[in-house]
Amino acid sequence: MRAVLQRVTSSKVVVDGEIVGSIEKGLNVLLGISKEDTIEDIPYLKDKIINLRIFEDEEGKMNKSLLDVGGEILLISQFTLYGDCRKGRRPNFMEALGGEEANKIYDEFVKSLKGTGIKVETGIFGAHMDVSIENDGPVTLIVESKK
Repeated sequence: MRAVLQRVTSSKVVVDGEIVGSIEKGLNVLLGISKEDTIEDIPYLKDKIINLRIFEDEEGKMNKSLLDVGGEILLISQFTLYGDCRKGRRPNFMEALGGEEANKIYDEFVKSLKGTGIKVETGIFGAHMDVSIENDGPVTLIVESKK
């Protein structure tokens, strides 16, 4: 799995003109799932996301985690994170897992994050979404479950 983490002051996702997910301070997480990914990848990625020290402490240093600051997560499924743009002019999505299999892993990931006690909001898997991100810093990182 590949996750793009953006530290935010707020973020929301809109589907068909309605806000379906909204957070204040925390992380906007764009999540891509590849054909190689399984449910076994979830614990590593979840742990990394909630414990990564990317929030500032009292001295302005990135020393605090999402858990430390009581932050929230807006999780958005992002099929295109596995787009390969090395050849030609159109991305190749052969490595991305789609459909029902990806949705199952995504749903398990959501459950796992919610099990931590963190407020977790989501978009709608497979829907066309308009995502608003107020990036804080800006701080944007990529985390992957595979080496």
